[in-house]
Amino acid sequence: MKITILSRNPELYSTMRLVEAAKQRGHEVIVIDFLRCILSIASNEPVIRWRGKELTEVDAVIPRIGVSHTFYGTAVVRQFEMMGTYAVNRSQAISRARDKLRCLQLLSRKGIGLPVTGFAHNTKDIEGLLEITGGAPLVVKLLEGTQGIGVVLCETKNAAESVIEAFRGLDANIIVQQFIKEAGGADLRAFVVGDKVVGAMKRQGKPGEFRSNLHRGGTAEKVKLSPQERKTATQAAKALGLRVAGVDMLRSDHGPVVMEVNSSPGLEGIEAATGVDVAGKIIEFIEKDAKPGMPRDSINV
Repeated sequence: MKITILSRNPELYSTMRLVEAAKQRGHEVIVIDFLRCILSIASNEPVIRWRGKELTEVDAVIPRIGVSHTFYGTAVVRQFEMMGTYAVNRSQAISRARDKLRCLQLLSRKGIGLPVTGFAHNTKDIEGLLEITGGAPLVVKLLEGTQGIGVVLCETKNAAESVIEAFRGLDANIIVQQFIKEAGGADLRAFVVGDKVVGAMKRQGKPGEFRSNLHRGGTAEKVKLSPQERKTATQAAKALGLRVAGVDMLRSDHGPVVMEVNSSPGLEGIEAATGVDVAGKIIEFIEKDAKPGMPRDSINV
């Protein structure tokens, strides 16, 4: 197969591992900076040009699109789709996952476990917003935040009101969520490929830190998921239409709750913690799934 990886940096661990895994399985692979792609949009003639050449005869595309370039990145993926190219994660699925509020709404519709979440536009409605989540302590999140940035734990009502007013004063969109104290500053990352969890790790925040992101000094170790946690992870990915996803969950007193679904999950942490060849699992899945006549993405919102 001819596989194209859409990545801004070919030296990133995840990109290099996907290239290595594809070559080991006998495929041709090329890494393309999607921001340097030019899209030609004409009736019955969608074309992508990169470095002065048309990209043709591509069998499969693996999007590795950062949050800051979601709009252009998904446009490039969509152009490949218009050309009949298989994308392991389709443009619409990536857009669903990147919109945190839309993601939670879709998961809620499917009955998937979530922390109680509130969303409001006007600061005059703060009292009602706090009531929805059960009051302090609670977590305030920027909808555009990543890697734990823009996530604030408010331990008192006054603190919550101040943080919400400050964010809204900057015209920033936020959500307010129930604080899952029993999680103890740890979360679970389940790596889903197709309809299976191929690896899982427990991420623990550093002392005094409720955010468990590895970028913020957290640590990771292999973990065995319960059947309910595995089911929650695969259902969450399916609800968004993602074939490859990192599903972040917390262990609450009432079962697993999904915090976020990542459409371009990193491979370094999960491979180091579990010893699983996740990159190889992704390529193996593409070999089986990238066939003519496979069902298209039919999720409507």
